Amino acid sequence: MDEAALYSSGDDDVSLIGSDFEFQLKTSGRKLTSTRGATSPQEVHPPSVSGSSSSQSQTPEGSQSQTPEGHTHRSQSECRASASHLYEAVRSGRSALQTVTDDWLDEYRRDREAGLLELINFVVQCSGCKGVVTREMFSSQQNADIISHLTKEFNEDSVSYPLVSLGAQWRHFREGVCEFVSLLVRGCRHTLLYDDFLFSSLIALLTGLADSQVRAFRHTSTLIAMRLMSSIVSVAADVNAQALMTQRRCELEKNKPVEHRAVDRVEELEMSCRELLEHQEDLRSLMNGIFKGVFMHRYRDRVPEIRAVCMQEMGVWIRDNPVRFLNDEHLKYVGWMLHDKQAAVRLQCVLTLQKLYEQEFISRLELFTSRFRERMVCMILDKDSDVAVEAVKLLLLVHQQTEEGLSEDECAAVYPLVFSTHRGLACAAGGFLYHTLCSVLDGRSDKRCVCFLRLLAHFFIKSEYHDHAAYLVDSLWDVAGTELKDWDVMTSLLLQEGGVEDELESALIDIMMCAVRQAAEATPPPSRSTRKTVTAREKRLQVQERRRITNHFIPVFPQLLAKFSADVGKVSRLLSAPLFFQLEVYGTSGRLEKCLDLLLSQVCDIMLKHHEECVLEACVRVLCALCSDCYSFCGRVERAVSQMLDSTVEKFSSNLTEILQGSADEDDFYRAASSLNVLAIFSSARDMTGRNLFEFCFQLLKMGVETREINEKLMVPALKCAAFHLFWKGVTITQHTAETHKVELKRVLKSLHCFCVVCVSCLSVAQSRVRNQAFVCLCDVLLVFGSVCEGEGSPLQRFSPDESLKAEMASFIIDYVFSDADEELNGEDEDEEIKMAALLQRRIQLAGYCKLIIFGVLELRAATDILKYYNKFYRDFGDIIKETLSKTKMISSVESARTVCLCLQQLFSGLEQDCRDEEMMEIRSLAKKLAVNFSINLRVVREPLLALHQDGIRFASQGLDKGDLMNLSFLEILSEFSFKLLQPERKQLVADLRRVCSSVLNCDFVRMYERSLTAGSKETPASAAHTPRRKRRRTQSLVAVETAAVISHTRRDDVDDNDFTDEVLRKSVRQRFSPLTHSVQSHLSSLSLAHEDASEDEEEPEIEDYDDEDSEMGFTLPSTHGSASFLEDLFH
Repeated sequence: MDEAALYSSGDDDVSLIGSDFEFQLKTSGRKLTSTRGATSPQEVHPPSVSGSSSSQSQTPEGSQSQTPEGHTHRSQSECRASASHLYEAVRSGRSALQTVTDDWLDEYRRDREAGLLELINFVVQCSGCKGVVTREMFSSQQNADIISHLTKEFNEDSVSYPLVSLGAQWRHFREGVCEFVSLLVRGCRHTLLYDDFLFSSLIALLTGLADSQVRAFRHTSTLIAMRLMSSIVSVAADVNAQALMTQRRCELEKNKPVEHRAVDRVEELEMSCRELLEHQEDLRSLMNGIFKGVFMHRYRDRVPEIRAVCMQEMGVWIRDNPVRFLNDEHLKYVGWMLHDKQAAVRLQCVLTLQKLYEQEFISRLELFTSRFRERMVCMILDKDSDVAVEAVKLLLLVHQQTEEGLSEDECAAVYPLVFSTHRGLACAAGGFLYHTLCSVLDGRSDKRCVCFLRLLAHFFIKSEYHDHAAYLVDSLWDVAGTELKDWDVMTSLLLQEGGVEDELESALIDIMMCAVRQAAEATPPPSRSTRKTVTAREKRLQVQERRRITNHFIPVFPQLLAKFSADVGKVSRLLSAPLFFQLEVYGTSGRLEKCLDLLLSQVCDIMLKHHEECVLEACVRVLCALCSDCYSFCGRVERAVSQMLDSTVEKFSSNLTEILQGSADEDDFYRAASSLNVLAIFSSARDMTGRNLFEFCFQLLKMGVETREINEKLMVPALKCAAFHLFWKGVTITQHTAETHKVELKRVLKSLHCFCVVCVSCLSVAQSRVRNQAFVCLCDVLLVFGSVCEGEGSPLQRFSPDESLKAEMASFIIDYVFSDADEELNGEDEDEEIKMAALLQRRIQLAGYCKLIIFGVLELRAATDILKYYNKFYRDFGDIIKETLSKTKMISSVESARTVCLCLQQLFSGLEQDCRDEEMMEIRSLAKKLAVNFSINLRVVREPLLALHQDGIRFASQGLDKGDLMNLSFLEILSEFSFKLLQPERKQLVADLRRVCSSVLNCDFVRMYERSLTAGSKETPASAAHTPRRKRRRTQSLVAVETAAVISHTRRDDVDDNDFTDEVLRKSVRQRFSPLTHSVQSHLSSLSLAHEDASEDEEEPEIEDYDDEDSEMGFTLPSTHGSASFLEDLFH
């Protein structure tokens, strides 16, 4: 059979005609044929026992009309009581199910009709139905009539049933039902499984229930039928094994010589063999009935839980009885459902395939693997993270178990996932990468770790994610923790002469430092989820790892610094290691104190060699950590740091004197800049006010501003150093007494005024670094010392910025933040990283300015300068401006609304006549975007919107007394805010409009604005915000729809409850939501499964033409900005 025939989607041998499955069991010649729908009711359901008929014959004639009714009630009560006993035993889980099953089998053997009725009513109760199947119904009605009767017994107001109910009592209900079915089949595997009554009748009923419109019936009966099938498959596998063994024994006995042959034994074996063959035929008939009657319909059911159950049990059948089910005719269903639109179904298919590839079935999965390999590779980018994780694990099994494995391109598709922000997916990809790298290593254990680290470093270099080594290490930590924590191998590789290339050294250092951090802190990198609590065992392991790191690195770390001290990138990364040491160890012995002296000398030498900020900051962190008072050796470190700072200040002051006198050469400028860089970095970490650096820096800044001879390398650290001096002064002031506090604060404010004057002068210089640093320093010092416009701030906030300072800062924002990046960076000539760095700098500047508005240093009306650009620069700064707008609403919602109106007025006043229409459209677009930011709770925004409209009407009416109608077109912009007004405000604004614009009521702009106030308004009850809506009673006309968390037919005429709800919601919000929101809603609704069987003989779609909507990239790579919540970092 060719591949196309095997995986064609048509089911030619399955008839889907009619709403009920035409169930037919093939039986042996000595047994009666039981056919549902083809025989009389008496043949399908045997008549009632003789006791009941005889009692009816003895009934008096006068009471014949009452006896059936009384008998029916009594029969219903008996059936409900017996079924409830079985149902409660399974539901509660307190009874041993084996005992419950044995008791039911004993009762069935005494009265098989009563036992079968109890089992049928148990199924009905498991579905959540209140109805009961009585003896009369069972003997006189078809299954379709019984199911129709039971459908009417469902509670119309309930959307739940036991399998989907929540709570502790339902937690294990599903497992209890499945276990009961398995025990039932196991108890009947010798006799009752072949009696053509119990399981034939049960399967016929389950088949009918599985084809019902009631979702609860379909779900429950499908689960029971699939578990029943699994149990029968297991029994069939045992029977097949017994039949094979019996056949062999019979042949061995026949092959014996005549004188040694036991005729009785041969006849006994032949009889056993015939009986086993009959059992095989009976079991095959039962399996065919369930497979074609239930599975063939329900594997594509509308409810994803039902489809998932079918895929889960299909895997069980294949594993338990591979002789019958491990073939492409059955595997194709699992392959088809890999394209399912629901993640739960796809996940179950992948889990099923994992178990198949783990066992010895590889040779029989070759055709399936080649056919669905492409889909399995695509699923690693599934939008559901759980599916993607399991898909990566499945590909690893395919790669390991199959002879051809995966191609290089297919493996290359998995590798980048180690940098995913989803930790589960990244760890799965890390396991794939680890096993791939280990597959090319030799078996020698002494060099295995070295080779692995080399391969890993090469992979990291080629991955081109050089800023995210922490993500790579975290992905490999669970599988390659031993190799990543082999500090001896790593340091020996780095310290050997000429053994490693320069690029490989850099990659190894990155990996080693990230591994050190991971071992010491046991936390994943940013944006990857982590557990909130750490167990005691994990804390103990963490302390042990820190001890191992400390004991290994303390002797060798100075050697590493000495070797790589000249390389900026390598030494800056290496200097992060001491932060994870147990630093108190340095004071435990004289030998370790020598190591401390070596470390201090190396760090101080590095600070003198380098002037890059990353290196200096790393050195300062190490020195400040060693200077902590909790260590016994802190005095020694403090002396070394003080000596270095004294020499640095002396060098800077001597060079500064020559610079101020004008006799300095380039070397003097270089030495002064290097010294000032060191002092500025130290000022950010410790109090340097005692060295009076502010005076030196101020003189340098003043000279640069006055002479306009700006030395960028000197001015930038001078600005930083002066600003940090003011901050440290503020810290010391808060620790003084009240009198000293006033005196010191007066001095600080005087210095602050001088510093602000210099910074304002620097805002207009040509050098961008100086300009940007001056603006950041201004924002920071004003945030700490600037007086609050309303209310009282902190004791330090006594500096009042003048209007010229505010105007200069606003001009800077407009000129340099809201500017075209291409003009600033010369367009295409600049690298993408430089553009991103420039954008980050501009975002920091804008966030600093917005913080001044939020914390009250600047008036709320200063926000007009940034709201103007909300629409134009939405992609770059939209989140910052939106957050600022929301914060201003918290301060004063009315003033915030007036600020919005003022922003639009300023834009309107600046319209040019040449392109007025185009600019007017832009202002209207901005007004729409600003209107959306008002709360959807219309009662909250009543007063702010009223103030906004009143200000707008006043602005539009300006000049009407003089005949100037230019401002009336502003009403067109103002109408964009009318849709959120309530009826009282609409009436008030209409009255104001008619009063103010009485002379121009016929103007088009006035009429349009008035229509926006009157059209589509509805009166809102005063109690609507406080009184919840009453539940409407469901009418009879909606029964077919409203019952369908229980009723959702899977064929042409069905209506799913979720689809109905989505449709109602879409209709109700279609007029209120924007086109963008509507497109998103349409996209989301298209992701729900809406599969319908168009006709019973319809062919399945070909896999090649399957519309795969789930292959979107479901993972995100780590941000190159370094923080997942960048906006929070800006505002906090």
